[in-house]
Amino acid sequence: MCYNIIATAKGPICDTQIGQFSPKEGVGTLSKEKEEIKIIAQNRKAFHDYFIEETYEAGIELVGTEVKSVRQGKVNLKDSFARVENNEVILYNMHISPYEKGNIFNRDPLRPRKLLLHRHEINKLSGYVSRKGYTLIPTKVYLKRGLVKVELAVAKGKKLFDKREDIARRDAKRELEKQFKEKQLGI
Repeated sequence: MCYNIIATAKGPICDTQIGQFSPKEGVGTLSKEKEEIKIIAQNRKAFHDYFIEETYEAGIELVGTEVKSVRQGKVNLKDSFARVENNEVILYNMHISPYEKGNIFNRDPLRPRKLLLHRHEINKLSGYVSRKGYTLIPTKVYLKRGLVKVELAVAKGKKLFDKREDIARRDAKRELEKQFKEKQLGI
């Protein structure tokens, strides 16, 4: 129970609530540190096949029961990509399984989906894609403040020798760590 009520610009609050929230954010809002992100799906193959230049956060236009399927984690990003068409970014080949408890009005799992970005971001992305060798790929799908978001990466494809170099570099790093650990343990 609250005995001391204080009037603020946002409305009346109890004095026991003072100090729990940042004054810039107002009463009842979470700070950015407490912002929870739940990763639904990741495209791990993208980091193996592409050099990631830059990433963007985009909303995604979902209809019907697609949101429920995404919340259940029934998303596959394998072979998905995005294109800039008519000043809109469209995501292709992202598979969202039909919702189990849905009805006959479930949508096509592989239908193209519009990504929600600011105009200046779309212009920047179309500039990247117009260069030779660059493409747009989704790296992960996640929930942020209850909204479904897609992390879109501007990527350039790796050649076979680039992949071999990465594997060799990773193996060398592993070997060094192993030797360092053995040296510390005195083996």
